[in-house]
Amino acid sequence: MIESAFRIVMGTIGITAFGIIFGLIYQGIDRKLAAHMQARVGPPIRQPFRDIGKLLCKENIIPENAVPWLFNLAPIIGLAATISILLYLPIGNIGPIVDGYGDLILILYLLLIPALAMVMGGFASGSPYATVGAQREMVTMMSYEFPLAIAIIALVWKMNDSGIANPFSLTNISSNPIWGLVGPLGIIGFAIILLTLILVTPGELSKIPFDVSEAETEIAGGLLVEYSGRNLAMFYLADGVKTVAMASLIVALFFPYSIANFLSLNGFVGAIVDFLFFLFKVFVIIFVSVTLIRVGVARLRISQVVSTYWVPLTLMGLVGLVFIMWDFAMW
Repeated sequence: MIESAFRIVMGTIGITAFGIIFGLIYQGIDRKLAAHMQARVGPPIRQPFRDIGKLLCKENIIPENAVPWLFNLAPIIGLAATISILLYLPIGNIGPIVDGYGDLILILYLLLIPALAMVMGGFASGSPYATVGAQREMVTMMSYEFPLAIAIIALVWKMNDSGIANPFSLTNISSNPIWGLVGPLGIIGFAIILLTLILVTPGELSKIPFDVSEAETEIAGGLLVEYSGRNLAMFYLADGVKTVAMASLIVALFFPYSIANFLSLNGFVGAIVDFLFFLFKVFVIIFVSVTLIRVGVARLRISQVVSTYWVPLTLMGLVGLVFIMWDFAMW
């Protein structure tokens, strides 16, 4: 019992450090690559670390019309929720710190909490800009949840149909790659599901073109307009950790492969190689789902966000599900 508690505590500390450090590194890489793609120099990769350090040294200002305790609590909840997501995800060849029967369902709920924390902070700030941003964030959340649920249901249904025990457990999902459980039609179906999930990711992370809740040119930063100092730093950290968590979730669901066995590597060297391969997969997911999309697409209006998620992306997910069902019928 004591050993288990000690493992969870130390694992939580380690996963927190991992999420924060690599979240900021990926943010720096994303900004640098986006700048080069737009023919700019861009900031150095270490710039997010400088930004966080500067914010932590700044005064934490609370607006006169704010609800202080709720205004200060929101960023803490957001950061804690994103770190909690990582506890249920396999990192490289290291299993989840906390493992159970309903991991995937719990992760879907935890993914909502950072956005709800921002909404809570926006309303608590008393700013009209933040209030508009909070309303937009709530609409965006209701928009992308449906295609996200379709993607998860399709994968879990196929895992259960293939006789995999506890199909909601990420340990079991990552141990049984979905591509090996389906035929040609199933591969097409899950490729469509994967594309749907990649397009849901910018909305989940409030990135362009789905960053209508923070649109600087329209509502001056929206949800975060009144935040400063350590509170704003915690929201930035939550954004970085959530980016890593979302990419790690996609890796665990669709690309849970090890390279150490392929290279006949064992022991410590094999573990390091697998960890680096995992970081590479996470980088590729972030580059495709965040960097490429935000460089190539302009910000959408809030009405376009809703119609995009409820019509083409939802239909795309349903088409993928139909292909998977046809694959089952053929087999």
